[in-house]
This record gives sequence, structure tokens and C-alpha cells, in this order.
Amino acid sequence: MKSNSLGQMILTGVPGKELDAETEKLFRRVEPGGFILFARNIESPAQLRKLIDDLRGLSKTEPIITIDQEGGRVSRLRLIGNEPPNAEQLRDKNDVDLVRRHGDITGRLLRLFGFNLDLCPVLDISFNDDADNSLRGRCYGKTVEQVVQNASAFNGAMRKQGIASCGKHFPGYSAATVDAHHDLPKINRTGAELDKEELAVFRQFTGRDDSEPALSRAEVSRPTNCVDSMMTCHGWYPVFEPKKTPATLSRRIVTGLLREELSFDGLIMTDDLDMGAILNEYGLEETIRLAIGAGNDLAMICHRIPEIEQVHRILGNLPRDQIERSLAGVARFKKKLAPPHEFSEVFFRKIDSEIWDLRVATLGAERAAQRSPEDGKRSPVEMY
Repeated sequence: MKSNSLGQMILTGVPGKELDAETEKLFRRVEPGGFILFARNIESPAQLRKLIDDLRGLSKTEPIITIDQEGGRVSRLRLIGNEPPNAEQLRDKNDVDLVRRHGDITGRLLRLFGFNLDLCPVLDISFNDDADNSLRGRCYGKTVEQVVQNASAFNGAMRKQGIASCGKHFPGYSAATVDAHHDLPKINRTGAELDKEELAVFRQFTGRDDSEPALSRAEVSRPTNCVDSMMTCHGWYPVFEPKKTPATLSRRIVTGLLREELSFDGLIMTDDLDMGAILNEYGLEETIRLAIGAGNDLAMICHRIPEIEQVHRILGNLPRDQIERSLAGVARFKKKLAPPHEFSEVFFRKIDSEIWDLRVATLGAERAAQRSPEDGKRSPVEMY
């Protein structure tokens, strides 16, 4: 095994709007499996496409290029265009065709810039639209049926445009009362409660069919309703882990529940390991060791970018079977990635006008003109 292949297990952030010489050398040494972009990386349409082209040119293995483009305040590309309606606004409009339209537009928009994965749909149920847990405005429904209907419509339409999807936040962040960006939330849900609500949603997107034996689907096209990857969350679920442990680092949850019980065979990634829920509890080496040991294929480091060289070293000391499992999961996922479309400023403006039309159709002209709060008033989920 080449040592640089270990970098395929890392999903890293990028420091700025262009690649400086030091960062380029770091990325060439480590060869990360993927890159996640934030507001700090976006200035203009042409600049963004150049940055993505430069990232794609750093290694022989095609990288994952991803972003959080959900809608509303969690829409990184609203910095250079119109803001799509969020999941709650689409939910309240109660028109699944608009949700499907949103997925189609999002897929074409991301493909134009060179992204190949969108970190959505959010599969959490909204138990309280005003809860201070980072989910405000991001949930497709208040019931299992509502979330499944709307998230399925978005997911299917976006995937048809060649953009892979990611379901989040497994096993269900809905009952959190603390924002994991700051601290680790304790989620006191019984197994029966989770099974009836949160997990009832996720089951619909894992590709599992309870009427058939659990078989390997590695060579089978994923169903339209199925997500291509899943993000594990930083929540402590005492029903699964009596000792204080985030789901992200729990083998019982990542491997036992998601991989084995729910038969999910897609890519599994951590949420950002630079959040307070992790930083306040674990050092870097323990975090990486536990994350991969739990069954995650990708470790996400969004902000401590110079540390990815240290992460690379830590990965090299993990058990061989864990390394091979993770690398195989990343490689399977990458086989299905679609190349970018040719970039055109004209095409971008056309898609951007469709976003505005969708916003008006969802909110009405008056509300459509009111965008989500800007930098100074934003929550940590969208600061970077």
C-alpha cells in the first residue's frame, strides 16, 4: 500500500479563495480524498471554478469536491447568487414539485462549478422549529412521512443531475437541545422512540428492503430514494453508549446500527471533527483512531488544515483491516462520481435566475426579497 493512499481517508477544508504555494505542497504530499468548501473559499463564479479545477489537478485520484448547499442560510453559493428557499419553507409550502425542482436546480448548479457531492439532504425531523440546535430551517418535515416525501424528491432530482448525496445527521439529531458546534449534546431518546421516528426516516434512505435478506449491493445501482453517503453526528445517545461517547466515534452506532442493522453500503463520513463537541472531549490522535475504528470511511477536518499531515501519520498506525475497509469504501464511492460540466458564466446566470423564480414560487415576491441574516448574525453552522 502506498503511504499517500492514506490521504484518501481525509476530507479537508481549504484555507482561502486560491491555493497558496504552502497549501498546494501540503495537499500534494497528503493527497486528501476530498475537499469541502465554505464561504471563505468563495468570491466569484469564475474564481470558484478555478479553485475547484486547481484542487482536482493536485492528485491522480479524482477528489471528492463537496459543499453544504441545502437552501436558506446553509447555502454557501448564496454569496455569489440568489438564496434558495430552505427545507422548512419548502415544507410549509406543501408542494413536492417545488422540492423536486430545487433538487434539479441544485444538481445543475453544483455540477457547473465542479462539485460532485452535496452534503444534503438533512434527514432530521423537526420536533421544534425554534430549537437552538443548529437545525433551524433545515428540516423537511415534522413527521416521518413528511421528511421522507420531501427529502426523497430533492435527493432523487439532484442525483439525476450527477451530484452524489449525503444523508445527515445519523442516527438523528432532532432531539438535541445543544448545538454540537459548541458542545456535545446528550440525546435522551429510548430505542423505541428512535426506531419509530428518527431511524424510521434513515431506513428509507439506506437501500435496505426488510422484505428481502440483507445482501451486498456493492455492484447494484443505488435506488433513487437511497443516499450515496451518510454523515454521522456528534450527539451522545445513552441508549446505545452508556459512557459519554458521540455517535461519530461509536462503533455500536456506525458499524452496528448503520452498517449492519440498516445494511447501508454507501460511504460513511464523520461530521466536522473540528466542532466543540469533539474538541472539548478528545485529542486529535484519539479522535482519528476512534472515528475510523467506529467504521467511518472519511474523517472530516474542516479548519485545522495544517493538522492533516499529522492525521495522515495517525492513519498509518491504524490496524490494517480498518485502513483497507475505509480505502475500499472511498474507492467504491469515487467510481460513481460524475465529471464537471463545462463552465459558463452565462449558464450560471441562467441557473441563478431559476433559483430566484423558485424562491418567489415558494415564498411570494415580498418574502423572497428578504434574505437570511448575514455574517455578523449567523450561527456557527454557516460561519466558515
